[in-house]
Amino acid sequence: MKKRWLAIVFLWLAALPAMLAQEVLTGLPSNEIVRNRILHEEKNMTTKSSRLTPLLTLPFFDDFTTSRVFPDAHRWVEKATFVNNSFSYLPPNQWVVTFDALDSTGNIYSTAVSVPFKADRLTSQPIRLDSVFSPVPAKLEPSDSLYLSFYYQPQGLGDAPATGDSLVLAFRVLTGDTVFSHIDSIWVSVNNFLSSPQDTLHPMDTLRAKPPCDTGFILVNYSTLVWGDSILFPCDSVFVPAKVWQTVWKSPGMTLKYFQKKYGKDFVQVMVPVRNPAYFYKGFQFRFFNYASIANGINPSWQSNVDEWNVDYVYLNANRSAADTTHRAIGFSGTSPTFLKHYTEMPYRQYRSAPTNSLTPDFHVYIDNLDRSDHNIHYYYQVSQVNGSFAYGYDGGTQVLPPFYQFGFQNCNSSGGAAQACPPVNSLFSLDYDRDTTSYLIRHYISDSSVSPPLVDSMIYKQGFYNEYAYDDGVPEMGYTLEPAGAKLAYRFKVNVPDTLRALRIYFNKIKNASSPFFDLVVWRDNNGKPGEEIYRQDNLKVYWEKGLYPFSTYRLDTAILVSGTFYVGYQQQTQSLNVGFDINHDASDDIFYFADNAWYKTSFTGALLMRPVVG
Repeated sequence: MKKRWLAIVFLWLAALPAMLAQEVLTGLPSNEIVRNRILHEEKNMTTKSSRLTPLLTLPFFDDFTTSRVFPDAHRWVEKATFVNNSFSYLPPNQWVVTFDALDSTGNIYSTAVSVPFKADRLTSQPIRLDSVFSPVPAKLEPSDSLYLSFYYQPQGLGDAPATGDSLVLAFRVLTGDTVFSHIDSIWVSVNNFLSSPQDTLHPMDTLRAKPPCDTGFILVNYSTLVWGDSILFPCDSVFVPAKVWQTVWKSPGMTLKYFQKKYGKDFVQVMVPVRNPAYFYKGFQFRFFNYASIANGINPSWQSNVDEWNVDYVYLNANRSAADTTHRAIGFSGTSPTFLKHYTEMPYRQYRSAPTNSLTPDFHVYIDNLDRSDHNIHYYYQVSQVNGSFAYGYDGGTQVLPPFYQFGFQNCNSSGGAAQACPPVNSLFSLDYDRDTTSYLIRHYISDSSVSPPLVDSMIYKQGFYNEYAYDDGVPEMGYTLEPAGAKLAYRFKVNVPDTLRALRIYFNKIKNASSPFFDLVVWRDNNGKPGEEIYRQDNLKVYWEKGLYPFSTYRLDTAILVSGTFYVGYQQQTQSLNVGFDINHDASDDIFYFADNAWYKTSFTGALLMRPVVG
């Protein structure tokens, strides 16, 4: 449900004498990855060439695996959309481009309102749709059977676009008319406007163009010029073929759940024929854009990013058909998994005290075959210690993987599939008692070397053992808020051996137009699987933000406390609600509790809070 409609519910609840705590999941108020990239580019800005980008030729293809943050500038014009591997649910490959309500600087659009407005757009660079050049040059015509195909998904792991929102595809078409483009200027000798070498042009002298330029142009001179000088003079009006954007496909907003029920798929591939003769010209372009609508201003913490769409595998070429829906590719989908049973990160000392119980026996990787024929998939992973000598590997062997449209992802229940889709954690990490921290790189590989050229893909995960516990991956896809003021939240953790709790690190989303609220840091004992006795409270802590990319704010305990077994850390809000980063890619919902009606309840949302207790 959209946060803007939730506002009605909360206004009604505000009138109740005994307010119950309510959970709210919001979009992000900004995109820190985009903001950080913009700052980096501005800091390292260099003079760009003024040369025009050469027109692209067919085929046009992008699966967004070769670019990060922004789409490839050689293929696309704008930077408004976001290339990532965090916001989609089981995409065709690891990377997609996401449309939302954030602009190219990572902030909510200044034009954003609570009714649908034009938000992100992704426009192709101009394409030679008049000709093909491979295998031999030839004129392109509608009879050459051109199709533009792409995969799309509403919501993904973000916010669902409302039915009034939409994703649109448009083609730029020639109208047959011409429109004014610009005035062409040339350098002209001042001698043309002087009677003799002794004459001078003075500021504010008025000059009229002379043939071969259009004599209707008049220029006011602002410099003192003499015989032999030159002046830049307007010469001619340039007109170009008129073009308009023509909508060729669109989808109304919907939830991912409804989308899956309607189509029976996580992503749907669309095939758009390119038949209009007005498309076949030198400089054709196509454009995706979305309509979005943000929450109203009743509660600043709800004015955040909304209405996500994910797009992948954009492919335009000739000699295709509506049945040409496969791609010669094998790949991983989703994010790389942790080897830990309960956490994404844990203290090295705690791991060493119970290494076997700390590791998951196996994990799930998603492997797909987007081709029309079977492929012999070889899978293996390698583990190597960062700044250390420890290393080991696992070989999942070679298995036949049918096409995705027939079989789906590699199956743990199929014959031999478990060795690849659900491989075991084949060894413990090293137990280096002379180290306080360490980390490992886990690299996953798949290939089919029986075809030429070979098909390959890979992904990587950094397994950290530092001084903190984490359920999250450090990147929030949403924001978690409790209403009203005074609400309490507790996060469950378990130490293998007694340890000293020294701090709590929290990532707070930066809410537009919101002040820095205060809260109390609280620690509880366990009481039969729920928060019990309060054992520590530190009052009047203020929300603040560090510099950097997704920086956590660290709150040190005035007095470090000993914790053993299961304990809970969290906060009690004061006069304002907190907005804490929420990771949708990892699920710690069994360990998140909020207090309402004199009782503790588990969260109703799937995900993990960006909150990390520091021990040691």
